[in-house]
Amino acid sequence: MIQQYIDSGVLEAYVTGSASDTEVKELLRMKAEYPEVSVALQQLEADMEFLALNMAVTPPAHTWDKISDNIDEIMLRESRELQQFKQPEQQQEAPAASGPTYIEVEGASSHMRIHKAWRWVFAAVFVLGKIFLACAIYFYLENRQAQKQLIKLETEIKQLKR
Repeated sequence: MIQQYIDSGVLEAYVTGSASDTEVKELLRMKAEYPEVSVALQQLEADMEFLALNMAVTPPAHTWDKISDNIDEIMLRESRELQQFKQPEQQQEAPAASGPTYIEVEGASSHMRIHKAWRWVFAAVFVLGKIFLACAIYFYLENRQAQKQLIKLETEIKQLKR
């Protein structure tokens, strides 16, 4: 009974964090009640830790420096943006106007800009769409003609059988 429970996969689900709440409660109860479950759980955790340590891939040498530089750049950019949009002290003390306030935004162009490489992709998709549409119409007409011929042949066969 206990060995079946150990072999059921609940321990693995618990160690990987994919066990449901009821499975976790049941496992904790079984662990307190049966020392075999506790030993099996400790062995499984040790095996998983051993696998994780032996299969770990060390990152390239300067990876942490790049990550740290990116984080610093993002934080500096955010602080500059906050300072740029921060209102002067005099305006902050003024009472708020009744109703919502809006910022006028006017774009230079009403057209969407895309990278030049994507233009060729969109052109290719457009051309392929037209080709597929032409093929669909062609095969639709061919199918309709084949159905008419099939009906004609069926009527001829019926006439010959009489």
